[in-house]
Formats: sequence, structure tokens, C-alpha cells
Amino acid sequence: MKKLLILTILALVGMLAACSSGSHKSVQADGSVVKIPLTDLQPMQASFYRINLDGKEIRFFAVKGSDGRIRTALDACDVCYKERKGYQQQGDLMLCRNCNLTFPIDRIGPSSVGGCNPHFLPSQVTGDQLLLPVAELQQGARFFP
Repeated sequence: MKKLLILTILALVGMLAACSSGSHKSVQADGSVVKIPLTDLQPMQASFYRINLDGKEIRFFAVKGSDGRIRTALDACDVCYKERKGYQQQGDLMLCRNCNLTFPIDRIGPSSVGGCNPHFLPSQVTGDQLLLPVAELQQGARFFP
């Protein structure tokens, strides 16, 4: 029984570690944009990133929707951001780790704002790169106290 408890605790610690910012790939600005190769993005599989700007770590994710469009959002929302828990993917949904509300990946965008929706992050595809403006990431810094 003691071994089972220890194994359970170790498994939980491992899961928590995987959910921490360590699971976010670190990226750097290239001038006024952050560039992410489109080959890094798989259909319906969120890729999580982090960048340090002005001494603050800003986390975000990018995911290719079922329609092939790339959707980008901060790993934070207008309501729960102070808890610093962000989102995790569950199938075709993004789950707020704080309030457990879910949001369809295909609905992430400029028209899905407020509440616990993933905070939309403007981006554009140019050639084989996803481009995220550094200015937009800096504006999102307020969601990472």
C-alpha cells in the first residue's frame, strides 16, 4: 500500500511538472515579430510557447484548426489569469485549468473574447512561418502578473 501511495504521488508530481511553464517551448523575437515554422504546428494539436519580454514571461499557444487555419491565443484569459494556470488541450477543446470551462479550438479567434475564452493573439502566416507581433505579446504581458 505504501509503494502504491508513493507511485501515485510521483505520478502526480510528474503530471504537474508537465503542466508547468517548462512544457512551453522558449522562443525569441526576430526584430518586431516572433517566427514559428508552420512545420511545428500539427492539425488540432496545440503547441505551447513562452517568450521573455521586458523581464516578463509571456505564454501563448498556436494550433491548426480543423479548417487548416492557424489560431493563436495567450495561455491566459480575462477572468482566471491571476491564478496563472492557463489552458490544456482535451481533444478538440481547450480547457481552462482554473474554472474547467472548455472552448472549441475552431472558435478561437477575434470574435471569441471575454470570459474564460483563450485571449486572442493576432498573428499571420507568411510563407512557411507563423508571425506574431512582439507589440501584441507585450500588450498581453498584463495577463502574467
